[in-house]
Amino acid sequence: MKTKVQFRLRIYRDEVIAIGPGKIALLEAIAEAGSISAGARQLGMSYRRAWSLIEELNSTLSQPVLNTATGGMHGGGATLTSTAENLIKHYRAIESTARIAAAADLAALTRMLAP
Repeated sequence: MKTKVQFRLRIYRDEVIAIGPGKIALLEAIAEAGSISAGARQLGMSYRRAWSLIEELNSTLSQPVLNTATGGMHGGGATLTSTAENLIKHYRAIESTARIAAAADLAALTRMLAP
């Protein structure tokens, strides 16, 4: 059996998850795929759900997360803003720092698991 440890950092603004693992993964997928729809497909998510998450990000952050181009003959697309790039960078840095800081305790917990 394989053991997996996963940190799930969420930052709330009122009742809304302003920043969380799903939104970060979506931004990364959009950056890789070049569009909201292609990024959503990579994650097995509907375009509507992806757009809803982007709207939540845009409403809770001080700056928008995407630059978008409308579709047409040459197709549309989306690129991350510097706000989104910094959001991803800081989120992943926090995960890394937490993983390093908790390494000994995580090892102790995983040793407690049944073989």
